[in-house]
Amino acid sequence: MNLKQHFFFKPNVLLLCFFFCISFSGIAQEPNDCVNAVTVCGNSSFSLDVSGIGVQEVAGLNGCSSQENNSIWLEVTIATSGTLAFTLTPGSTAITEDYDFFLFGPNVSCGNIGQAIRCSTTNPSAANQGNNLTGMSSAETETGEGPGAAGNSFVSDLDVAAGDTFFLVIDRPIGVSPFSLEWTGTATFPDNPSNPVLANPNSTSLPDLDLCDGSAPFDDAITEINLTTLTQDIINSESDVAVSYHSTESDANINANPLGNVFNSSSPTQPVFIRIENTTTGCFIINNFDINITTFSNFNSPTIYLLCDDDSDGDDQNGITTFDFDVKTQEIINGISGANYNISYHLNQANAETGASPLPVSYTNTAPTPNEIFVRIEDMDSGCIGYESFDIVVAEKPIANDVSLVQCDEDGIPEGFTNFNINEVFDNITGGNTDSSVSYYLSQVDAENDENAIDGNNFENFFNPQRIYARVTNTTTGCVNFSEVSLEVSTTASNNASLAVCDDDGTEDGFAAFELSTTNAIVLAGAPVGLELQYYETYLDALLENNPLGLTFTNTVPYNQTIYARVENANACYGISEVALSVLELPNIETNSETSYCLNFFPETIMLGAGVIGDSPSNYSFEWSTGENTSTIAVNAPGNYSVRVTNTNGCFKDRTINVLPSNIATVTDVDIVDGSGNNSITVIVSGEGDYEYALDDIDGPYQDSNTFVDVLPGLYTVYVRDKNNCGITEELVSVIGFPKFFTPNNDNTNDFWQVKGINNLFQANSSILIFDRQGKLLKELDPLGPGWDGTYNGARMPTSDYWFKVKLQDGRTFTSHFSLKR
Repeated sequence: MNLKQHFFFKPNVLLLCFFFCISFSGIAQEPNDCVNAVTVCGNSSFSLDVSGIGVQEVAGLNGCSSQENNSIWLEVTIATSGTLAFTLTPGSTAITEDYDFFLFGPNVSCGNIGQAIRCSTTNPSAANQGNNLTGMSSAETETGEGPGAAGNSFVSDLDVAAGDTFFLVIDRPIGVSPFSLEWTGTATFPDNPSNPVLANPNSTSLPDLDLCDGSAPFDDAITEINLTTLTQDIINSESDVAVSYHSTESDANINANPLGNVFNSSSPTQPVFIRIENTTTGCFIINNFDINITTFSNFNSPTIYLLCDDDSDGDDQNGITTFDFDVKTQEIINGISGANYNISYHLNQANAETGASPLPVSYTNTAPTPNEIFVRIEDMDSGCIGYESFDIVVAEKPIANDVSLVQCDEDGIPEGFTNFNINEVFDNITGGNTDSSVSYYLSQVDAENDENAIDGNNFENFFNPQRIYARVTNTTTGCVNFSEVSLEVSTTASNNASLAVCDDDGTEDGFAAFELSTTNAIVLAGAPVGLELQYYETYLDALLENNPLGLTFTNTVPYNQTIYARVENANACYGISEVALSVLELPNIETNSETSYCLNFFPETIMLGAGVIGDSPSNYSFEWSTGENTSTIAVNAPGNYSVRVTNTNGCFKDRTINVLPSNIATVTDVDIVDGSGNNSITVIVSGEGDYEYALDDIDGPYQDSNTFVDVLPGLYTVYVRDKNNCGITEELVSVIGFPKFFTPNNDNTNDFWQVKGINNLFQANSSILIFDRQGKLLKELDPLGPGWDGTYNGARMPTSDYWFKVKLQDGRTFTSHFSLKR
């Protein structure tokens, strides 16, 4: 790549210097040693870094007790007499950043430099000097100071004469930052190169250069850079100017690893440093610029080029056709203003890169597709080159078979016109290709122009037979093909049938599942063998073959519904039959019942009925679990009895009767709590019945609990009744109790005091004694007599409390008191 077109060098336009140079020729090394010292030119400040040492040359040759740690050597030649002084400033202001220096000369040679005439190795942190600067100054008098805390890092300047040469060694024992150097003396140094082309001191770098990737493969950012013309323009026929190019500033400084005038880029952004050296003085300047390598892409990427196979070569099925590459050219440059491109097409990438063997614009493929075509795109204005590729594809025409479709005419008008679902022959037309769509037309012209399509789902013919035209489109490629569909109305017929089932699915709602295949034999009776049969819910569905039913169908209209069976002979309609579906009702009966049989009534019987509801039992037949077949049976034993009730349609329902055992109660015990403030009676019974209890009244009220509470003293009859009407059992009981008072005033109410609950059946042999409050025995009562009348030896006893002692026949003894009130 010749750069003359990009850079224009005129007088007073300078590639600005970096103001130091190498004092030897050939491949330079790092300036850590005297022989590689950088020559100082131009009396200007500069910045450098130090890293390591070459050969240790300072140790023992200075009065500042130090040596090289991380050093750089500078060679200073005096152009005009004066003082030599400088200030060194580390890049970091940290007080721990420590720079030292050593000055040798004048006019010494490497390997024989003698003792340092100036040096400073003061540690600024140890000396508390407040900054980390060092150097030579007219304000100082010492010629050397350090190490450690000694001094302030500055020593005196030096009077120098024109032509004198010195070596200045800068060393960094502590820290990592670079440094800058400012010359402050009155002496001057030799000038930098003075070629008029380099006369502008205010420019530090050239503008970046933007280039296309001009070397195949044109997209890897590696291309040839030719700086020959630039080199010639910089030298400008001067004999003492040398120009070299480098990939790093460091290489440019020490003249290492030159790139040459012609080299290949190594990255999309290629930095270039120009070293321009005065070969007489050794002074040089450094300029830099970036070369930006870009891939030419100011064009549109071409898309796949697909054409449908045609018969232009006499065969529309061989995958060969002719492509017009002008179509792709327009696609590539579409929307690009001012495009001046040379575009060519090639069979491989190598030819595209070199431009060899371009294809004709009108290209006929010779091999099966897809084929990859490579495009070379050259900008005739800039010379930039790019390339792309795309596939050419010859798509097959979709399969389009001629077919025929036979339909039935069973609407009652045998004129040969009916409805066709032409889409039912879709697979026959397309060969089962799922990537195809089909539309139908009344003429071939309409099919080719895709105009006036008819409804293929429901078409009513108006000729018999009638020809329809199919347009088949591949939904992926868009390629089309055509075929013919012949429609014909059949005059054959099939048989009607009926199918009935009982509504025995557990929900008596008039809906049930029908096994449709059970009517196949009836529908096909008398028809040729090999016919196919399919069921539909409506006549139109059967006609158009929409929504076929499964082999098991649950009616959608309760109790009675007509569906349709379509009979086909090789996809030709043979006949459409009606199939009447009936859901038959089940007998209306009470399916479950429960009753009881009183075991104490055996061998008496009870009657069990079939439970028919709202109808005469004579309309049904019966089959009992006992083997009987009457509507009722007589039984005299508990158990489960069942009967199947069948109506005249043969539909049945089962009834189950659970006869439970029951019996009159047997009283096994009576538990009485008496003689207390809360008397109770608990009756213990046995038996198979369900019992309830009443006290002292056979008519009740009855209670489910067998315990009576808060019972007053006295004699009672307890009644136990079976809830299933098997009878009542009674039991006499006694509740012993003692009245709290009596009033012997002959009013026939409480005139006597007597223990209650005693009679000749209960506690008849009990002892009852009455005492006054002093314990005097007043009366011994007959337990079966009326009681005490409140007298003693015929005299009425006064109102007072009296005591009693009762010893019952069962051995229990009670002692308490009661009141006599008058």
